[in-house]
Amino acid sequence: METRRERHERWMRRALTVAAGAGDDVPVGAVIFGPDGAELALGRNERELTGDPTAHAEVLALRRAAAVLGEWRLTGCTLVVTLEPCTMCAGALVLARVETVVFGAWEPKTGAAGSLWDVVRDRRLNHRPEVYGGVLETECAALLTDFFE
Repeated sequence: METRRERHERWMRRALTVAAGAGDDVPVGAVIFGPDGAELALGRNERELTGDPTAHAEVLALRRAAAVLGEWRLTGCTLVVTLEPCTMCAGALVLARVETVVFGAWEPKTGAAGSLWDVVRDRRLNHRPEVYGGVLETECAALLTDFFE
């Protein structure tokens, strides 16, 4: 039987594959899995592609998953993303009621899931997802390092 860690690593490998297709955008990939573990939607950064400052991988994946489910509440869903969510994305996933967040590389400059801020676990909010950070961190960080070199 697959452990939670093994499942998170398998899902993160999928997010890494998504991130690799980001073209001129920062290679961040996000995948949303339903309560049954089925892949619902994916997103990669599209800010350069679309000229939309909100076109982060997580936001696009959230929008697409909501469209698949036909509702904005993503109850029971897991968001897997290669980079720690920023404040915008952390706020969006909290508002979408995502149950679990799994991320790869930590982002000390803008991270809002434990690095700079901890929006996702703020006790003042009405929803706090489970958070697992640092999953395949080395691989996720390497993708970003290669991009910026």
